[in-house]
Amino acid sequence: MATQSLNSLLQRTSIDDHEEALRSSNAALAKSKSDIQAQHVKVVALLKLDRYEDCLRVFEDGGDALKKRAALEYAYVLYKTGNLDEAIEVASRVADDRGARHLEAQASYRAEKFRRTADLYEDLTKDEEALSHEANDVRINAWAVDAQLQWNGYPDYVRHNRPTRDDLEAFETVYNAACLSIAKGEFAQGEMLLKRAKEICRTSDDLTPEDRAAELLPIAVQQLYVLIRQGKSEEAESMLEEISVNDIPELSTKRIAQNNVTLVRDTTTNPYALYKSLHATPVSVDNDRLFDHQDNIVTGNVHAADLLVQKYDGIIRSASKALSQAPYPSAKPSINLLSVYNAAAHARGQTGTPALKAILPALERRPKDIGLVLTAVQLYVIEGNTTSAITTLEKSLQLLEGSISEQDKEVRFNPGLLGILVSLYKLEGRKVQIRAELAKAAAYWRDHAEAPSSLLRAAAVSLLHSSDRPDLATAGEVFKALYQKDRNDRFAVAGYVASQATLDYAKIESQVDSLPPIDDLISDVDVGALESAGILPPASTTAAAAAAIAGARKRTSGDKQGRAKKRVRKSRLPKDYDPSKTPDPERWLPLRDRSSYRPKGRKGKQRAAERTQGGMVNEKAEESPAPAAQQQKPQGGGGANKKRKKGKR
Repeated sequence: MATQSLNSLLQRTSIDDHEEALRSSNAALAKSKSDIQAQHVKVVALLKLDRYEDCLRVFEDGGDALKKRAALEYAYVLYKTGNLDEAIEVASRVADDRGARHLEAQASYRAEKFRRTADLYEDLTKDEEALSHEANDVRINAWAVDAQLQWNGYPDYVRHNRPTRDDLEAFETVYNAACLSIAKGEFAQGEMLLKRAKEICRTSDDLTPEDRAAELLPIAVQQLYVLIRQGKSEEAESMLEEISVNDIPELSTKRIAQNNVTLVRDTTTNPYALYKSLHATPVSVDNDRLFDHQDNIVTGNVHAADLLVQKYDGIIRSASKALSQAPYPSAKPSINLLSVYNAAAHARGQTGTPALKAILPALERRPKDIGLVLTAVQLYVIEGNTTSAITTLEKSLQLLEGSISEQDKEVRFNPGLLGILVSLYKLEGRKVQIRAELAKAAAYWRDHAEAPSSLLRAAAVSLLHSSDRPDLATAGEVFKALYQKDRNDRFAVAGYVASQATLDYAKIESQVDSLPPIDDLISDVDVGALESAGILPPASTTAAAAAAIAGARKRTSGDKQGRAKKRVRKSRLPKDYDPSKTPDPERWLPLRDRSSYRPKGRKGKQRAAERTQGGMVNEKAEESPAPAAQQQKPQGGGGANKKRKKGKR
């Protein structure tokens, strides 16, 4: 009887009768708690009334039968209550339902699984008949996903470049296109698109005045951020008149607005006013919470204000509590950011060596804390002690590598962490360690489906510089895996050919022809422009000239043929220098050793005769050279044959 009453109610109900449908379903369930149709009606009515927590309790009481019958409604209530992973799982099991795909995409977007979200929206665009009724919504959401992909470091997966004419007709699409430009760092382009979005929103006839004001507020908040990033302080201050933080209903948007407004106003001179302003907005939760990359910035600003007012103990307590509940170790920025501010609180405003003395004991207690490790490494680098920075980072990485936990291994070979280690190695010229580190990373990531392509590329290129056959073989395997992942990747093909050319040329002979000719690669290179810009041209581009250069390098020092003349500065030339005259080849010899030397006087002629080869030899002089030397006594004031003057002796 209750079921019949419910059926009759559903037949005559309208979309505005949700309260009546709820009362009727409750009456039916009071008589039969297992009435699955009444349960289904009740959950739909609760969803229409935005009573999501009550709806979730009905599903829990109804059991698996109700969850299976109303799977789409169950996935939706999980999404609205913040159970995103469960919502994605339930929606993905609903087959051949376009609404389930939309719900899965929306839940994946809130769960920050942006690559999966992009794939879902791309699949939704393939059904042109169904897309005709929702093309605008899909286009708006696809642009939003691309902006998030760019912000989170996945530019290769961005599908949009510039907005088309259709994209510029709706202010939501223009706003999302502006967000993509901002994520790329194109702030001028983003500012222009935000102005257009604001103009379209103001002139839209589809919005009520209240809806129009609600849509203009987020645009103004984003425009304020762009003006701050461009250093347009005067325009940013004038933009504050359009932003009323208290009128923003969404806590996430309100928190961002409060942060940006605080930075524009002159509150930085008073750290206590800054602290109060940044703590004024409550933290958003569930589906209204900030995305990770937004929350990291806002949280960093809040903790910076805490440090300015010297709330060191409070930061240590809150950060330590949060870190104790977080995964350890972790490469997530949000977790490592807490470690950085925890370390700063331990340092209590000190820098350099005093800060290191305060941080190192904490690092000994948590050697796998990546944020703490990187803080110590940064302090060592600032002090110019690169060796200690490398030793500190290597010690933590060795602990991670020796662990049996897969999570530890994933953190150990994190691309960002490896990039820091490789950069430190480059500062000290450790090329062997760089190659070994990248080879280990390539060996680890090759077995994972979500391997970072940039890291594999860097590892393969580094291994190409090795002369060891195992390294070249590994490079070839990595390039082959990259090519299988993307058949249009010519970089991977070229790397595979380069790695295998010396090992087995027959294996890659057919692929050599698929590479673009060198002439095509350099056809658009303006050699004249490069030379005028200061780029030195190569010594030669012909094989003959190359052979000549090689021959010149093999010549001995006595071969003067083809040797370039050394230019002599004018300051080193004598004043009477005449380039038309051949210089004297004996100009470097002492004057008496030159062939043109002619001695003057009797003694000079005698000494010259004694030095002349082939002359007569004095045998006595040859037998007793020492007395001959003794005969050369210095002459006194008068000769020996002169008479001595009379006088006192």
